[in-house]
Amino acid sequence: MGDIPGPHPPIGLGTASTVSDVRALLVANPSATTTTAAGQDVIAHALASEIKLDVVATRYRGHAAELAARARSEAVDLVIVLGGDGTVNEALNGLLADGPGEGVPALGVVPGGSANVFARALGLPREPLEATHTLLTALAEGRSRTVGLGRADERWFSFNAGLGWDADVIASMERARGRGHDATPTRYVATSIRRWTRTRLDPPDLTVEIAGEEPVPGVRLAIVSNTDPWTYLGPRPVRTNPGCSFDTGLGLFALKSVGLPTVLRLINQVLSRDGAAGLKSVVQRDDAPALRITSEVPVNLQVDGDHLGQRSDVEFVAVPEALRVVV
Repeated sequence: MGDIPGPHPPIGLGTASTVSDVRALLVANPSATTTTAAGQDVIAHALASEIKLDVVATRYRGHAAELAARARSEAVDLVIVLGGDGTVNEALNGLLADGPGEGVPALGVVPGGSANVFARALGLPREPLEATHTLLTALAEGRSRTVGLGRADERWFSFNAGLGWDADVIASMERARGRGHDATPTRYVATSIRRWTRTRLDPPDLTVEIAGEEPVPGVRLAIVSNTDPWTYLGPRPVRTNPGCSFDTGLGLFALKSVGLPTVLRLINQVLSRDGAAGLKSVVQRDDAPALRITSEVPVNLQVDGDHLGQRSDVEFVAVPEALRVVV
């Protein structure tokens, strides 16, 4: 794992031996919140000046996954996503539809969404043009790394998945975006407060199972992380499992109480550099290879900020070195 040594090694992307030989597909989300059509054209032209590039704009939910799967079947070297975390998640699920292995194109990311958690966790610049320059420099220098990913049943995820309050917020935010509202930090906070009120009055009853341990019942919120931090409140990272990374197993953060004193103390901790610690109502694990979360009553599930509906039984698995990323 780690960077490929430089400065001028083989590209290591499919059959390409030089940057100009790299066959790449740019999957662009025209609805990405922080890029304009003109900005996307500039990025596409910058990439096309250095590599063999095809550009396709997504037209519907799931389209990025279809495009990425087709890129794998056509032996494309690199799939570049210009969009937010939802588009990235779709693309990596398309790339890995038949599992990791030889022939899977590498992934490049140009952040264009509101949160861009995966890109930020990789250390990429937040500004799209700067991130494009970083991507081209990495290709020129032969830099890439492999990252571990998580899987929630059949769905791959890059940074986190959640059941309960967290997923309730995502579901509400998706409905708000469907009505034309922007996914701003202020809206997230307001939505979180409203959903917390409902959760406090009628909390879910989840059970967490980890191999070799006694089951943990009475869980009200469960977040499974693949890296840290797993989201941001504006510029501030939210940290529940500081020991979690792309090079380890999954992190578990389970909350057994959603009472006001617990939540207020928790908010202060997860926004600190050291993350949550020392709360009796919190169950934390790092580097878990697998875990299972069940509920007698189906609850909302979110994966990489995408609401997947309601589930009553979800298996989470860590898959090391699942995907190569140019970074």
